[in-house]
Amino acid sequence: MNPLVIPDSPRRWDCVSLGEVMLRLDPGDVRVHTARSFQVWEGGGEYNVARGLRRCFGLRTAIATALAENPVGRLVEDLILQGGVDTSLLQWVPYDGVGRQVRNGLNFTERGFGLRAAAGCSDRGHTAVSQVQPGDFPWESIFGSEQGARWFHTGGIFAALSASTADAAAEAMQSARRHGTPVSYDLNYRDSLWKAIGGKARAQQVNRELVHQVDLLLGNEEDFSAMLGVHIKGVGDDFAELPIAGYEEMLREVAALYPNLKLIATTLRTAHSAGRNAWGALALSEDKIVHVPQRDIDIYDRVGGGDSFASGLLYGLLAGRPVDWAVRCGVAHGALAMTTPGDTSMATLAEVERAMKGGSARIAR
Repeated sequence: MNPLVIPDSPRRWDCVSLGEVMLRLDPGDVRVHTARSFQVWEGGGEYNVARGLRRCFGLRTAIATALAENPVGRLVEDLILQGGVDTSLLQWVPYDGVGRQVRNGLNFTERGFGLRAAAGCSDRGHTAVSQVQPGDFPWESIFGSEQGARWFHTGGIFAALSASTADAAAEAMQSARRHGTPVSYDLNYRDSLWKAIGGKARAQQVNRELVHQVDLLLGNEEDFSAMLGVHIKGVGDDFAELPIAGYEEMLREVAALYPNLKLIATTLRTAHSAGRNAWGALALSEDKIVHVPQRDIDIYDRVGGGDSFASGLLYGLLAGRPVDWAVRCGVAHGALAMTTPGDTSMATLAEVERAMKGGSARIAR
């Protein structure tokens, strides 16, 4: 595995993400099907990474996405602006007044408690960003000398939205690589997105092709199996036991299949209950394993934990820190993000650094 090379020349953005941003409707402590009111957040697998890099780590980020031009789209935009992410790459699509042709995505997500797992119900058909085509974003300008980005991030959720979004992701990756911008890709398997368009067989066909354009590959145990067909030995369907030797073997198998990869990282999660998980990570860089052992953490809202792991990891790399520091930063940031509601992180860099040092939950004042 070759080492990652991150551009150090002045560029407009530290990271550009490509993906869908949905409006999340959160029923709080009750169930979606019994709720009488909802709190709203914005969220999306690829967007959450850009937002975490901006709000927690202070980097300059942008989101390349599309929204239908109506009040719901403007609400999503307002939430993005509150997160400090640059919206100059956001494309507005005319709304037909009903949503027959284009609309904005909704995501109803309940948090879970005890034996009841967190659950989500997406309403995202015919969204503006799912209709994005190659050529819709000026990637040569975005990554070229006119503007430039030190990093590009996208993932398997965006690639699953439609046939055209997978092609749009490939186009963006190729442009980034031409301009020396590293590419990260979070596999992020979602059965609900793939089951009507070919299931795991189609997911593997699409993602095996895209991963050839990637420098940093992210995922969990289910992602690597469902999206690439690479399985972990010694793991049951409930993932109650996570054999580290099996994970190491899986990472090395992925590295052998995709010699373009420079870093592969997987989160390690064992769900004791909805509110108590064991959390850690494993990474492979330059043929060396980096292991952050699991430790039990308390969870308020688990959605977005993997995305916050990704943003913490990317921050470490962009800051020039060693890979082991970056992986520990990702684990700490992911853990902290799951202590607050919503898809996105509310943590600060000081809190992340404290958690990395093993700081306690004693009140700070």
